[in-house]
Amino acid sequence: MGQKKAFALRVDEDMLKAIEKWAADEFRSTNGQIEWMLNKSLKEAKRHPKSKNQDE
Repeated sequence: MGQKKAFALRVDEDMLKAIEKWAADEFRSTNGQIEWMLNKSLKEAKRHPKSKNQDE
């Protein structure tokens, strides 16, 4: 995975509460949970970028 970049994300309050609860249940930070969810969605859609290590 490349360098991480910060950005602002606006999310519905109820959705954020649900994500925070899910993150706590999985012993992750909210940010870590959102990143996990995005990675999972990208892989399922076959749109996850290949890491540079896989190309070697």
